[in-house]
Amino acid sequence: MTGIKGIDPNVPPSGTGCVECDAAGGWWFHLRRCAQCGHIGCCDSSPAQHATAHWKSTGHPLVQSFEPGEEWFWDYGTNALYESGPELTPPGGHPADQPAPGPAGRVPQDWASRLHR
Repeated sequence: MTGIKGIDPNVPPSGTGCVECDAAGGWWFHLRRCAQCGHIGCCDSSPAQHATAHWKSTGHPLVQSFEPGEEWFWDYGTNALYESGPELTPPGGHPADQPAPGPAGRVPQDWASRLHR
């Protein structure tokens, strides 16, 4: 399945957490990985919704879950879910000891009330 427009399986992830949340000292609910450039952003349930912001600013429509054990892809451009796709350069998820929501030490006690629904 390589050669799909918007997916570069050779690009590694940008890190183990949301790039923008890490820079600002924020937190996230779940993580998404841009399948084109490897940018790690927080999901739409997260307060800052950086994965969607990345799509809107770059035009990179495909993300893969960056949660351990999840392999699905989402296409922001078509609102399509794909249960699987090409294998991307490891790692395929954040470290297993990193909690969700995360990262440890930055998640407020009332985190559930701050999620977007």
